[in-house]
Amino acid sequence: MAALQTVAVLEGLPAIRGWQEALYCDLHEHPELSHQEAETSRKVAERLRHSGFEVHDGIGGTGVVGVLRNGSGPTVLLRADMDALPVRESTGLSYSSAVQAIDADGAEVPVMHACGHDVHVAALLGAADLLAAGAGHWQGTLVALFQPAEETADGARSMVDDGLQDLLPPVDVALAQHVLAMPAGHIGTRSGPVLSAADSVRVIVYGRGAHGSMPQASVDPVVLAAMIVIRLQAIVSREVAPGESAVLTVGSIAAGSKSNVIPDRAVLQMNLRTYSEQTRATMISAIRRIVAAECQASGSPRDPEFEFFDRFPLTDNDDATTTRVHEAFTTHFGDRCQELPQQSASEDFSDIPAALGVPYTYWGLGGVDPATYQDAVARGRVDQDIPVNHSPNFAPVLQPTLDAGTEALVVAALAWLA
Repeated sequence: MAALQTVAVLEGLPAIRGWQEALYCDLHEHPELSHQEAETSRKVAERLRHSGFEVHDGIGGTGVVGVLRNGSGPTVLLRADMDALPVRESTGLSYSSAVQAIDADGAEVPVMHACGHDVHVAALLGAADLLAAGAGHWQGTLVALFQPAEETADGARSMVDDGLQDLLPPVDVALAQHVLAMPAGHIGTRSGPVLSAADSVRVIVYGRGAHGSMPQASVDPVVLAAMIVIRLQAIVSREVAPGESAVLTVGSIAAGSKSNVIPDRAVLQMNLRTYSEQTRATMISAIRRIVAAECQASGSPRDPEFEFFDRFPLTDNDDATTTRVHEAFTTHFGDRCQELPQQSASEDFSDIPAALGVPYTYWGLGGVDPATYQDAVARGRVDQDIPVNHSPNFAPVLQPTLDAGTEALVVAALAWLA
């Protein structure tokens, strides 16, 4: 029965393609940075009202929530993120972004939808419109949630802290998707940990400055930082179990300003990715221990300082929810529904279902022209030739990406509402 109702709702898909594709191109051409999504938010609210939703905007700053009540039944929450990145676009598309904006630090930066959040917004607005028009084929409540600031890891939490739960009826399940560098029209699901937890760490280590010709008078923080970097490489290889995935990257070291001056401090910035809270705790503890020990070994005059930021939660898909969605996808998409490999990227979506106390699942949506992807596979050059998220060349093909993303949200929602 659910499959028949899905077919009935999706009959309206050809009729919405015109405005949906135009909206997507407009969003791509006019991206907005995290916490600055005012115009995107306005467009989303306008479209939701046009579709008949009760709309709440300004949640957590620029978040938007649409609620459509359609009789008794479950409440399904569908989520899309809206923010773009400080990246200069190189795709050459006719609707490329040339936007410049002022970031949170006051710097002027280029802005681009380099992670596909414009796809997410357009697909969810399309699905919301189809489900509203096809309300005779389902019962319950649909929540369409558009979240700001996913890229800075605090957008979901900002909506929660701004009273999100008070705006909603009791939610039964939360669902979300992300466009990825896989064939367009394909869907990938996975139970359990699917996206890593992420933590960025800024560490300041202190030395004693001196003239470069008199190193005996110094405690050299450059050498200290170098020893820390070398020692950190042993955490994953020697302190994390072989079957457990983890990544530790030192992405930045800054110290000194002149060749013959030994500075008095060095700043290291690192990022770690983990798939369990136990491994996360192990790695954070090891970082603190190694940094403190190397400072002591170097005779550092002050204790190191640690600042944790851009902290993303683990995305850990509920087994029963994922199975239900996977079965619905298999019925609808056939062999275009596959298992999604575990991803080392991170998301803050799970902060929302965690706050609401509901199960969730998060799936992957392909955005690469299938022929282009298969050609890259045949030549063994997928990693080299297929631009990935956050690349200045990341450009999901318009179709069938939008159709598949819209269909996936409708199919998943109707797995409960039908």
